[in-house]
Amino acid sequence: MVLNIRPAAPADLDVCYEISLATGFEGCDASHLYADRRLMGHIYVAPYLFLAPMLAFVVGDRGGVAGFAVGTADTVAWEARLEREWWPPLRARYADPSSIPTDLRTADQRRAFMIHHPMRTPPRVVGGFPAHLHMNLLPRAQRRGVGARLLDVWLEAVEAHGPRAAHVGVNRANTGARRVWAAQAFVELADEGQPEGRTIWMGRGGTAGN
Repeated sequence: MVLNIRPAAPADLDVCYEISLATGFEGCDASHLYADRRLMGHIYVAPYLFLAPMLAFVVGDRGGVAGFAVGTADTVAWEARLEREWWPPLRARYADPSSIPTDLRTADQRRAFMIHHPMRTPPRVVGGFPAHLHMNLLPRAQRRGVGARLLDVWLEAVEAHGPRAAHVGVNRANTGARRVWAAQAFVELADEGQPEGRTIWMGRGGTAGN
């Protein structure tokens, strides 16, 4: 398998949207769940390609782009920037489903809720691990060491823009992803005093925040 890791380009946007959807259900294909195929990418990849292209990378093979790693060096500043620049036009496009009971919302409505009410990363996480990333690989690029190589490229790049200490948020149900990040030296961060949530926070290279 011939691999090429390179900075993401504007022409990669559509395929990155598709990869986000194809890996969006606990690491597997989520396309059967969504009427709008771009909702996942609106949250997890597109803002990074537009607003933080210096920390956006793709990995390709003979079949084309097979994965991406995107993120930011400063999560607190990033979340503030999304609130100013990214969420407002999406909120105008997607209705806020807050009036619909949580257990009755469709997958599209759950993502629309995230657009209107984005979750802020806990201070205890960003205090010790200020950078964060999302990394998604299609099945053909998995279990080949591709993720480790792509992560190394991203960490080297983020070091030029701020601290190397980074975190990821992992769906509690996605045990495969938890194993993958643990293999890359990400450790689960303590949750003392916090109710068990859907997201598990994992960090590498930093200290626990307060």
